[in-house]
Amino acid sequence: MTAPFQPTLPGHALSETATPTTPRNVPHQGGPANPSGAALQQQFGSAIVRVDVGWGETTVVVKREQLVEVVRWLKTADDQRYDYLSDVTAVEYRDAGRAIEVVWHLRSLPFRRFLRLKVMLEKGSDLSVPSVVSLYAGANWLERECWDMFGIRFEGHPDLRRILMWESFKEGFPLRKDFPLRGRFSRSEQLRQALSANPEARYSMEELSIADAFEDLPADMRTRIDSGVRTGE
Repeated sequence: MTAPFQPTLPGHALSETATPTTPRNVPHQGGPANPSGAALQQQFGSAIVRVDVGWGETTVVVKREQLVEVVRWLKTADDQRYDYLSDVTAVEYRDAGRAIEVVWHLRSLPFRRFLRLKVMLEKGSDLSVPSVVSLYAGANWLERECWDMFGIRFEGHPDLRRILMWESFKEGFPLRKDFPLRGRFSRSEQLRQALSANPEARYSMEELSIADAFEDLPADMRTRIDSGVRTGE
């Protein structure tokens, strides 16, 4: 017999006297930090590059190699319990000397805390970070979007492929600063590719079924479907 569903009530791990309040007069830089920042520095030492506070939000810069270990501790430690991953994204600046930032937004519902993690990747280096799908199933599509738009490869992801652009898209990564506004191909080439594509090979009017267009699919997609992966996963 399975246990009955128990909803997570925001703030239930706090003391009964703690009441949520709206922050006021929040400084641009500095101010009180999320206590998880200091706890991470104590727990992981040099793996924590720095802790910043801006507009009342705490950002922790983590070394790439310790990312999964840090995220696992934040999720499982009794005094942390960051049980919700709300976003995975990246930031690139026009300044060629600034690193690309890969960003994770974590929320601890029991303690009503928000924490931002970052890993810095130097431009021209291997743009890859460990996947956290093993810790948060919701990271699956978030990491695919970050790969699709920025070209950040998530090592260990079970099915890293495009999710917004079509799988045969060859123009690069649309949110990178070096991506042309009109695309890398000429308008005529873009039109040629659009006209030559079979829409039924990607979408269908009947519950996203692509059975009728199976033979038109790329070989890797046919293999994936034959292996039992459901459409849309």
